[in-house]
Amino acid sequence: MAIKKILVVDDSSTDRLAMKELLESHGFEVVTAESGEEGLLKTESEMPDMVLMDVVMPGMTGFQATRAITKNPKTSTIPVIVCTGKSQATDKAWALKMGARECLAKPLNATDLLAEIKKLG
Repeated sequence: MAIKKILVVDDSSTDRLAMKELLESHGFEVVTAESGEEGLLKTESEMPDMVLMDVVMPGMTGFQATRAITKNPKTSTIPVIVCTGKSQATDKAWALKMGARECLAKPLNATDLLAEIKKLG
């Protein structure tokens, strides 16, 4: 399945805008959400081809939202990449346990992100 539409879930407007601009400049359609809760709603309503999920957000964390997406029969096939600014090794293990396909460190490296999207598409 080719990845065309990507949902970016991040409470930081700066990070959200940077990811949106990067992805749109490479031809992706981008939908955004500001919280884990909004990310869940938009995953179901928009049915993106991929979700980029921040970890630390008020309310529902990115780990909790990732688990909800990957355990929901309607959205379980949508790959989630967790993006974290915290300890990479610990977060990666936890992200994969929650059902994420990958965990990338913030600030995101554009080359690494695009390679991961291509790999999962």
